[in-house]
Amino acid sequence: MTMPLPAARQFLFLQGPPGPFFWLLGQELVKKGHGIHRINFNGGDRVDWPGKAVNYRGSQAGWNRFFDHYIRDNAITDMLLFGDCRPLHNAAHGMAKLRGVRIHVFEEGYIRPHWITMEPDGVNGNSTLSRDPDWLMQQAETLPPVPPSIPITASFNRRARDSIRYYAADCLTRWQFPLYRSHRPGSLLAEGGGWLLKFARERMNGGRREKSLQAVGRTPYFLFPLQLNSDYQIRTHSPFSSMRDATLYVMESFALNAPSNTTLVIKEHPLDCSYRSWFGYVRKQARRLGIEDRVIHVDGGDLKHMARKSLGMVTVNSTSGTLGLAAGTPVFVLGSAIYDIPGITHQGRLDQFWTAPTPPEKARYEAFRRVLHARCLISGGLASQSAIATLIESTLTRLFENSENPARLPQRVDTGRILMGPGQSQGQAAAEAVAVSASPLSSTGT
Repeated sequence: MTMPLPAARQFLFLQGPPGPFFWLLGQELVKKGHGIHRINFNGGDRVDWPGKAVNYRGSQAGWNRFFDHYIRDNAITDMLLFGDCRPLHNAAHGMAKLRGVRIHVFEEGYIRPHWITMEPDGVNGNSTLSRDPDWLMQQAETLPPVPPSIPITASFNRRARDSIRYYAADCLTRWQFPLYRSHRPGSLLAEGGGWLLKFARERMNGGRREKSLQAVGRTPYFLFPLQLNSDYQIRTHSPFSSMRDATLYVMESFALNAPSNTTLVIKEHPLDCSYRSWFGYVRKQARRLGIEDRVIHVDGGDLKHMARKSLGMVTVNSTSGTLGLAAGTPVFVLGSAIYDIPGITHQGRLDQFWTAPTPPEKARYEAFRRVLHARCLISGGLASQSAIATLIESTLTRLFENSENPARLPQRVDTGRILMGPGQSQGQAAAEAVAVSASPLSSTGT
């Protein structure tokens, strides 16, 4: 149970998105008279937080006990983190709940662009937002219309620069954090090599890419947008161990059940840097299934436009599913997603979806959007200075709003819902921590 909050609160920051967002937010909290605390797990965390912090150099096994002592000794009232499925975050979440600490979880926006997810307790498959359509309809009646989005400037170069800075610092100082294990599968060197290979493929296969994009829409099609293999939504909130397993499942179902005049468009994620070629994998499986002339692999293109023009959209649990729902396109969810609600997404089996896809009920989806915006979304972004400034302002509003604000709707948790996730083990030994004051590297920019 969450305890009453003192006038001056103590905010603990764990890992955030690469870049200055958490640090700059912390400075605004200090200006308001609150205390801020930071625990670094690697050199990237340290570079992104150029101020007083604690470096945790212990093991995963010792983390629970260290964390529990830390939040107790520092009277932590609030914890902020980006993504709640990382092993260290997952363990901290459980201990913080036991101590009555308020938990604020950030993630990429459920609805994009211009929005970031900020939820109490958990996001995506761990969200406590009810999926009862009747409850959502009742709550929506008390809420104002969905607010207009504030246009957010986004720069791929800015986001890439923040990421490179973070992961380079992590790689170069890994010897200082010998027990740290990244939540991302594969090594940083492998990811870097994957990006080089991706750029080389784009230069060599530019003509093929354009040809594939031009082929989309010549026949009625279903759309399957891929997610990153490193995405915890695949590993934790779906029955699949990888995106390739999910892709094969969808292709086999399509081959056996979809009308012969339809096409399956498989859209590659723009940030995928896998060594293995998606084009080659899709072509190989399509040949094996006898549907080579009915499957199109695309790398690029306007996802929103493709979703709007498709017969239906299949996703593991990507937030891109909301693009289809907003356009009235039927959506089938293979895993666990916050928007997988009766009356909004197709309920049933994938084999049936190809011949009788169920479109979303407009009233139910609009009710869901109202509740989602009121409770789970804040305006802003991470890819420009102005976007981060907007995000900080929105975050402060959400952190200090009173209990009558619709963003603090009463939560009705679906206790019967099964969430697929790993178990959580208790720590068994205390671990070393060193208080440090990191070098004052600049954390701002355009």
